[in-house]
Amino acid sequence: MTTNAPTDKLTVMQVFDNAARTWPSLPALKTKKSGAWREISWKDYHARSRQVAKAFIKLGLEPGQGVSIIGANCPEWFYADVGAIYAGGVPAGIYTTSSAEQCQYITDHCDAAVAVVEDKAQLDKYLAVREQLPKLKAIVVIDGAGADPANGIHAFDTLYDLGKDVSDADLDARVAAQKPDDMATLIYTSGTTGQPKAVIMSHDNLTWTARTALPLIGIQPGECIISYLPLSHIAEQIVSVHGPMVAGVTVWFAESMDKLGDNLREVRPHAFLGVPRVWEKIQAKVMAAGAQNTGLKKKIAAWARGVGLKGGYAEQEGRSKPLFYGLANKLVFSKVRERLGLDRSRFQMTAAAPISKSTLEFFLSLGVPIYEVYGMSECAGPATVSLPNKYKTAKAGFVLPGTELKIAEDGEICMRGRHVFKGYLKNEEATRETIDGDGWLHSGDIGVLDPDGFLRITDRKKDLLITAGGENVAPQVIEGMLKGIPVVSQAVVLGDRMKFLTALITLDPERLPTDAATAQSPAKTVAEAAKCAKFNAWLMKEVEAVNKRLARVQTIKKVTILPHDLTVEGGELTPTMKVKRKVVNERYQSEIAAMYAGAE
Repeated sequence: MTTNAPTDKLTVMQVFDNAARTWPSLPALKTKKSGAWREISWKDYHARSRQVAKAFIKLGLEPGQGVSIIGANCPEWFYADVGAIYAGGVPAGIYTTSSAEQCQYITDHCDAAVAVVEDKAQLDKYLAVREQLPKLKAIVVIDGAGADPANGIHAFDTLYDLGKDVSDADLDARVAAQKPDDMATLIYTSGTTGQPKAVIMSHDNLTWTARTALPLIGIQPGECIISYLPLSHIAEQIVSVHGPMVAGVTVWFAESMDKLGDNLREVRPHAFLGVPRVWEKIQAKVMAAGAQNTGLKKKIAAWARGVGLKGGYAEQEGRSKPLFYGLANKLVFSKVRERLGLDRSRFQMTAAAPISKSTLEFFLSLGVPIYEVYGMSECAGPATVSLPNKYKTAKAGFVLPGTELKIAEDGEICMRGRHVFKGYLKNEEATRETIDGDGWLHSGDIGVLDPDGFLRITDRKKDLLITAGGENVAPQVIEGMLKGIPVVSQAVVLGDRMKFLTALITLDPERLPTDAATAQSPAKTVAEAAKCAKFNAWLMKEVEAVNKRLARVQTIKKVTILPHDLTVEGGELTPTMKVKRKVVNERYQSEIAAMYAGAE
């Protein structure tokens, strides 16, 4: 395992060309068609990406112009993304939940000449705004639905032949013109407010970060990962697109979020990235299954979890694990890992949003340590990393080798290095606000470094609540503790400029029956629980138990249960599962007002 950061500079194409030469027959991509997994070698992945690049040139893509891509994770997404870079274009991923207006904004903003869409539903978004996209020359539909070449709408399958009269020399000339510091791709921030900003990623940002991070994990050529998070997000691009080019890793595409559990058991990945919401949902399922245990089986599971938690912390501190850790692993942990599809995984990570300590300790107690990675789009993904031989629960890891990290006087986390982006496209003012004159990227996050150099995130700078008494309160810390109550799915703490804090709570429907019985509540659904006085009283007692671990100013005085979860589709969460506080505050203003009625 190396911790040396590379000193040379490479383009995406140089890294990809090397991968195709080094592992031509190894599987690069695997996708399920008609119930069977189909394999695409590195040689074929490379050839198809070049064919798509030629087709884009044929369709009129000029160097520096955008190629917008909207669709679920699949090989064609990769061909379009890498093909766009090959042709000197700039791919810009769009979240599949985006509206027609949001698609129009991004496509216009990146000067896209070509738009790649998944299906008829995504095509319809473009057709609704096409008159507002004068630079758009062609639309390509991955599944071919609605193709109409006469009107510039092409089926993806036709791209392989469409560019056949574009010569290799013409394509290679575009590749040769690319420099490592040139713009390679755009990452549009999902943003909790306003229009998204376009983060300019250079070739060197992407290739240097992938070449630095992947060797740390120790994943080998031919080993597997599973791709399911939005490819418009930088974390998934580093993990699924650019990282595998460095290490020769095979990317398997999950069929859908609903089938992720089944696909995990089929693929048995060697490394797995889960955003906190994914880990929370896995936790809820494991807990629901565990609640069915009785007698000796229940006692063994409880004993094993106690041993597992002690063993996990011992490992972090360089101490020997408890005497019976091996037995607990044989009886419980190994079976849990196998049921989850993580029996081969050496590296389970979480990133993109805050995760509660209770969830981290839950998995640690089952012999499944989750390694936190902290970063942002503006630093090509990781700023800090945690590793199996170097991690601390509830800490976001240590600084990525070859980079710098500091805590500013006001507590803001700042980073500097070759992973830091070039700026925001067409937004010099925002760029100057984010990168200072000394090259430090200001994250907007608040954190502290411990004596060993491990980072702990305490909050978002903009999310800090200032109470009527002038106290600064970090809501994410409290929200993480509230989500430690097993039935709580989401928690949003409120109280800016108010005398006390309150919270909006959503419930986990799978856990609800167990806790409704404990509360002696007749509620069978989340909506019924929200209205049930017995359930609300029981939940408030659970909240009061959390309050005992908080400073007085942090305590939650009232809660309101929402009748449904917060969702991406509903507009309350970003695609990376961060709460859109402004949306939540506006949407539930009557519920919030009721909690503060008469308090002013």
